[in-house]
Amino acid sequence: MEIRVDRDRCAGSSLCVSYLPDVFDQSDDDGKVLLKTAEPGADAAQAVRGVVTRCPTGAITVRARDAQEVRDA
Repeated sequence: MEIRVDRDRCAGSSLCVSYLPDVFDQSDDDGKVLLKTAEPGADAAQAVRGVVTRCPTGAITVRARDAQEVRDA
């Protein structure tokens, strides 16, 4: 799984950071999401999918190994 973020869509709600601080961070400059890792381990996959579905602006997507983009996990 590969995580992608669209910083233009990000509203800086920090929901992703609160759920997965080992994967996501928030910029001190503009408050928008930053990735700590684009390819988290398999143990984090379910939690990442949960964050994708909870992101209020749809700024976070994941790409599965078969390269199909997933918005609703």
